Amino acid sequence: MVVNKPMEQCSNLTQICAIGLDIGGTKIAGGVVALPSGQVLLKQVMPTQPKRGGEAVLTDALALAERLMREANAINLNVLGMGVGVAELVDLEGNVTSEHTFAWRDTPVQASFARLAPAIVESDVRAAALAEAMFGAGRAFKLFAYITVGTGISYTLVQEGRPYTGARGNALILASSPLTTTCMECGTVLQPILDNIASGPALVARYNQRCSDHPAGRSEDVLAAATAGDLVAVQMVKTAGEALGVSAGFLVNVLDPEAVIVGGGLGLAGGLYWESFIASTRGHIWADAARDLPLLPAALGADAGLIGAAATVWRKHEEARKRGSEEARRR
Repeated sequence: MVVNKPMEQCSNLTQICAIGLDIGGTKIAGGVVALPSGQVLLKQVMPTQPKRGGEAVLTDALALAERLMREANAINLNVLGMGVGVAELVDLEGNVTSEHTFAWRDTPVQASFARLAPAIVESDVRAAALAEAMFGAGRAFKLFAYITVGTGISYTLVQEGRPYTGARGNALILASSPLTTTCMECGTVLQPILDNIASGPALVARYNQRCSDHPAGRSEDVLAAATAGDLVAVQMVKTAGEALGVSAGFLVNVLDPEAVIVGGGLGLAGGLYWESFIASTRGHIWADAARDLPLLPAALGADAGLIGAAATVWRKHEEARKRGSEEARRR
């Protein structure tokens, strides 16, 4: 099923745009994004259904990209290229190097999209963080940490408007590896994994373990139950927010950002999850001067990923234009 957002009237038929795709574990969102404004002119959303296999997901994503290209071309928009945000590790050349969400490791993803238009593949968290830096809550900051919480949990540090990649593109892992420790009282080795506590699927799984007679289907169900006073749901939501805050506080201690911005479906849910996260984060920040730093919801909501994917195309275009201008001046 595809959900459409109607194309808004575009008075300038030479409008520069890019296609942005946000491919996550739950949904594939695609849009035609006007540049440099970041306005979403057309949006389509479809379920990912990753259990079908990586090839099926890639086929669907390519078909969605092709539809968006056709619609953009039909009204004479100038499409610079296509940005693809992926919920996996992505190296500096645009290669997908993990298969946590869908099996695209060693698959020529970027080359497949490049058959439709010049394409850039990027991690979804860096794409969303770029959108927030250019158009959203990050515009006021030179250095901020961006955390996304949904089907999975990731982060990136943004410096001077540029998400930090690390040496291999892996500087986004926040919740996937165990936080191993040994209980000093009984000697039990504990290996909690944040993704298994605070992500959307984890919230559902933990709640259903305790309430198998009326299981939840989505994280929204658990949040609603908590709001209605279900004590098990309250405990699950509260402990999830607290666990996320432990890791966010650690990021603040290590990176010393000006602010932390949180996006993703669950990250923007508000309520008890957000309140627990805020209290836990501040409680785990060591430096007095950093404890009151801004902890902000992402301003672009669910569109941050596709806007940021399109923005990667714009950034590359602008960098090439500036290089050309510099070379022309030197000549």
